[in-house]
Amino acid sequence: MDRRSLIKQAGIAGILAAGVAPAVQAQTAVRWRLAASFPKSLDTIFGSGEKFAQTLKDMSGGKFEVSLHAAGELMPAFEVVNGVQNGIVDMALTAPYYFTGKDYVFAFGCAVPFGLTARQMDAWMEHGGGRKLMDEFYANYNIKSMSAGNTGTQMGGWYRKEIKSIKDINGLKMRLGGGLFGDAMHKLGVVSQNMPVGEVYQALEKGTLDAVEFVGPHDDQKMGFNKVAPYYYYPGWWEGGAELEFFISTKSYAALPKEYQAMVDAACQVAARDMTAKYDTLNPIALKKLVADGTKVLPFPKDFMDAGYKASMEVFAENEAKSPMFKKIHAHMRAFQRDQILWDRYSEQRFSLYMSSVKL
Repeated sequence: MDRRSLIKQAGIAGILAAGVAPAVQAQTAVRWRLAASFPKSLDTIFGSGEKFAQTLKDMSGGKFEVSLHAAGELMPAFEVVNGVQNGIVDMALTAPYYFTGKDYVFAFGCAVPFGLTARQMDAWMEHGGGRKLMDEFYANYNIKSMSAGNTGTQMGGWYRKEIKSIKDINGLKMRLGGGLFGDAMHKLGVVSQNMPVGEVYQALEKGTLDAVEFVGPHDDQKMGFNKVAPYYYYPGWWEGGAELEFFISTKSYAALPKEYQAMVDAACQVAARDMTAKYDTLNPIALKKLVADGTKVLPFPKDFMDAGYKASMEVFAENEAKSPMFKKIHAHMRAFQRDQILWDRYSEQRFSLYMSSVKL
């Protein structure tokens, strides 16, 4: 070892001996609580929270730990916004559109009918101004947001009977999310049923429900819907890409040292990328298994898609008339989407169409 190295090592030893350790080692221990809107069985979505917590613990040398709590452990699934807002927990893992009962603007943080795909949502949020707009809105609830990942374009759900045209939708009893999508489906004659996903299988089996929409092949297969509703339709035009979010208490975040804030930001990014990649990996595997087990995978009839688009645009217009913030964010998102669709025509859309036509 040369003289310069000896001096360097002696210097570090002297700093440690003096008790002035590197920034992370000098920080006091931090313990946060995270409440999720999902059960632990959803390894994709709940797994994002686990990835976040483990990454943060590793980066901080065990100084910063986050305890994860599944839906119902600390509070009901749809109470997590109140939990963060009131300081009961430091953060939540949730789907923002669960809270359109508070304000329909929440939907833009997750998915809206005929909205953005996963990549487009990521671009809008992180570099297109979407995150800034949403955090301006979330500030009313003492929340800052970070992506927890995206499901990608979802499936259109499970149906006990075949949907041949828009007429077959009228009077359908369907478990679905509320808000913008629920209002659009109501215009089409669908009878919305709101119930915990754990109760859906039995309701489909008994005929209390005619249909259910959830996520995609990997998650849906776990619920066993294919055993009681053989028709699986696509695409889920109400969720072209569903963004899951970490809702973080602005008070808890502001109390952190800058080093820990940077770690929280980085751990969120790791978890978000992991979730989306996991869905893209697991969904095709599950879809092949479902088809092998007899599931009939069918596209929605065009007249249903067209009617859904028309109804959705009416719902957007109604909400714009009532809320300036809704109108502002909706206009901003659609302007961004138009540019994304233009670019997609020359890039991934054309490439994907060609690759779908050849034999690998």
